[in-house]
Amino acid sequence: MADSSFDIVSKIDRQEVDNALNQTVKEIGHRFDFKGTGASIAWSGQDNIEIKANSEERANAALDVFKEKVVKRNLSLKILDAGEPKLSGKEYRMLVSLKEGIDQENAKKISKLIRDEGPKGIKAQIQGEELRVSSKKKDDLQDVISLLKGKDLDIALQFVNYR
Repeated sequence: MADSSFDIVSKIDRQEVDNALNQTVKEIGHRFDFKGTGASIAWSGQDNIEIKANSEERANAALDVFKEKVVKRNLSLKILDAGEPKLSGKEYRMLVSLKEGIDQENAKKISKLIRDEGPKGIKAQIQGEELRVSSKKKDDLQDVISLLKGKDLDIALQFVNYR
């Protein structure tokens, strides 16, 4: 019998992020505490979001509103990598980058975790920005998924192509 397997990936649903961003823009435009602060949030390139405001506190408040919308859309906050608000002229700018894909360092860490703490007979192979986990028993694969969900890793993981 062939091995059962699944892939561990870290992908971002860009449509959901865009929806969260649009909701944040609406809320910032309507909320009283943002009136007259020049607060705005918008895409800056493909993988970055830029927040502008006239004070550091307002920039952080706009980020909090955005995080709230991201969570409501069932996305992990681990996809966001927010920088510090920096003074640029008369306004503060904050760059929030989106983290997608599993880098080599994290892939090795996950693979070592599976080898050390997972059931015996599990194979984890690094394939670019994803990991393929295979085993003869499907129950072992379920154990690996629950093991990884229980660990606090610094990237958002999804489990796909389960066969």
